[in-house]
Amino acid sequence: MAAATGSVPAVTDLFRYPIVQAPMAGGASRPELAAAVCRAGGLGFLAAGLKTPEAMYQEIRVARGLTDRPFGVNLFLPQRPVADAAAVAVYREQLAGESSWYAAPLGDTDTGGGDDGDDGYEGKLAVLTETPVAVVSFTFGCPDAGVLGALARAGTVTVVTVTSVAEARTAEAAGAAAVCVQGVEAGGHRGTHRDDPYADRGSPGLGLLTLLAQVREAVDLPLIAAGGLMRGAQIAAVLAAGAVAAQLGTAFLVCPESGADPLHKRALTDPLFPHTELTRAFTGRPARGLVNRFLREHGPYAPAAYPQVHRMTAGLRRAAARAGDPQGMALWAGQGHRMARTLSAERLVRTLAAELDEARAALLAGPGGTAAAAPGTANAAGPPAAPPQKGEPA
Repeated sequence: MAAATGSVPAVTDLFRYPIVQAPMAGGASRPELAAAVCRAGGLGFLAAGLKTPEAMYQEIRVARGLTDRPFGVNLFLPQRPVADAAAVAVYREQLAGESSWYAAPLGDTDTGGGDDGDDGYEGKLAVLTETPVAVVSFTFGCPDAGVLGALARAGTVTVVTVTSVAEARTAEAAGAAAVCVQGVEAGGHRGTHRDDPYADRGSPGLGLLTLLAQVREAVDLPLIAAGGLMRGAQIAAVLAAGAVAAQLGTAFLVCPESGADPLHKRALTDPLFPHTELTRAFTGRPARGLVNRFLREHGPYAPAAYPQVHRMTAGLRRAAARAGDPQGMALWAGQGHRMARTLSAERLVRTLAAELDEARAALLAGPGGTAAAAPGTANAAGPPAAPPQKGEPA
């Protein structure tokens, strides 16, 4: 199929409700989940990270068979090597006991085969320019202007995940159509453009509302807000703060359409896992997950080494799942995980939209007011008509 040509739609034209299902690599973001979210009026995403270009293409085909609504695909940017070989070797020795416990060999950190840090990036771009989808988002960096321009010419909206003002400015300068502003509350991997091994020693990042305010004043792009969002009232808050939509991952993780392991789904609301932490224990890159035995024992010693640590621990994680042991699994989750609701994806989108309407009505009414939400107001996404001028963050 030849690449489409024509104007690129606004990101707000792609959904009825300002609700985006986050792309969750590792199997959770199945075509069934993305399609269900789209049918309900949100924007669903497929996660192409950790997949081959061929596997990504097949998922796109399946999703197109399930919905005629727009959906997105997320790509990982190629990663520059930052690993200290000696630190990786020490961590491998530390995990020897896990290998014996689960009777699973540690993965080879030196193998390529599409898992050498580039994640099949060029092949995926070739597929997405030849058979365009509505949206392509990027994590772990910002593509160059040529890539973003080629996708725009194919009619695709491009979104770059950012965790700082500097990253947002880079995305704007490169020609991104929008940015996904990821607060530190978000589950799964931090979308930082550069994995700084020294950053772990200080603040892990800004909370969503603070970061959203700073980015809004720094760039003139539509903002999608991500980080710990689980309820319609929280969506109302980020829309009021200047976002055009809210991206939720953990909220959709427990849906029956999600491909997450049942052990992972149950752990989100299990009292045995009351809180989350950022850790490198499973992949070598900072990611937020439920605190379990593996994270506690190995997190403090895991090196900054992605994808080497990801390869090393992949077999252990699979073996833990087969053994029914969530204490050895990577249980990615945002800070709001205890608020997860076991609803179908379509029902969850509609529930969130109704909660958003209620929250907006309450804000309009003010303290003690009785104003009711106008039907369908949840689709009126976007920041105020007159956003502040671009300037330095506070």
